[in-house]
Amino acid sequence: MHRLVNWLRRVWLMLAVAGVVIVLDQWTKEWVRNNIPDYTHMIPIPALGDYFVFEHVHNYGAAFGILQNQGNLFVVIAIVVSLAILIYGGTLHAGQRGLRILLGLQMGGAIGNLIDRLNQGYVTDFVKMGAPGVYYWPNYNIADSAIVVSVVLLAIYLIAEDLRLQRQARSEARRIDNLPAEHS
Repeated sequence: MHRLVNWLRRVWLMLAVAGVVIVLDQWTKEWVRNNIPDYTHMIPIPALGDYFVFEHVHNYGAAFGILQNQGNLFVVIAIVVSLAILIYGGTLHAGQRGLRILLGLQMGGAIGNLIDRLNQGYVTDFVKMGAPGVYYWPNYNIADSAIVVSVVLLAIYLIAEDLRLQRQARSEARRIDNLPAEHS
């Protein structure tokens, strides 16, 4: 019982962030399904016109529509990723709050899209941004946004942490080099 309580203390923030992402993701997708017919669109902010559109589409693949009709693969990946995050999150020390938030975003995004795949067989995507007649970014949703933002921020975090450790190692090496030589 003590191990479970200790683990929950370490992962509660990840679970809370994931929960917020899942609720927002599912709420917005449900709103889209109830208010925008399949494969039609609406302009939510008239001043942005066709640069920012809500277009209700079904995504049977992954990001950018790759790996179409591989839903079972994505179900397995989402489950494995979520379990890995929970296990890894239980090993983090107390000072790694930012990392817990990023992992919660990733887990929430994975589970948000997993819910769609299990309930519908596809993911509801609806945010469409771009330059009319030039290029539109592939449609996405809140879960996708949480995953992408957290992966980018995690990469920045890992690079910054690596640089910090390199500086620390150089500083330690200089300190050792500057110690007076011991005489025998």
